[in-house]
Amino acid sequence: MSQLDLVKQELLRSHDEFRRLHAEHQAAEKRLAELAQRSLPSPEDEVEEKRLKLQKLALKDQMEGILREHRASAPV
Repeated sequence: MSQLDLVKQELLRSHDEFRRLHAEHQAAEKRLAELAQRSLPSPEDEVEEKRLKLQKLALKDQMEGILREHRASAPV
């Protein structure tokens, strides 16, 4: 397991906001996988897919920000 993975695991255990963002990211990923299984997506499905991709990106950016803050405050 990489150092980054260890930090993420630590944050999932100890940081409520990181844990919430991670759960939302996972839920969006699951819904995108469900939409991808459809052979003929409706226009509404396509709109939802775009919205979910943007949401996932925003969530990932927020999680990365928390990771950067954690690394900056961690002792060397």
